Amino acid sequence: MIFKKRTFFGHEPQRETPDHPAELERKVAHCLAVAPGLDAADVTVTCNGSNVLLGGTVATEDEIFRAEEAAKSVAGVGEVINRIGISKVGSG
Repeated sequence: MIFKKRTFFGHEPQRETPDHPAELERKVAHCLAVAPGLDAADVTVTCNGSNVLLGGTVATEDEIFRAEEAAKSVAGVGEVINRIGISKVGSG
């Protein structure tokens, strides 16, 4: 199989990031997924314009802080509302 570089009339196409909340959610979720010292498997990201709502659970308070800081570091994020809780593993 041969892979060719994408071109448009001989030029590389310009890519513009849409101003869509789903795109911002994707960027924030990716940032949380790769943030060191953070297991964001149970964290949800919801955007309304440039405002980001973080929900779900993590294991420690330190991870709650790291998630908020990671979300704030993403370009285009305005306010971060952090509603992440601490998971209660082992309680029954």
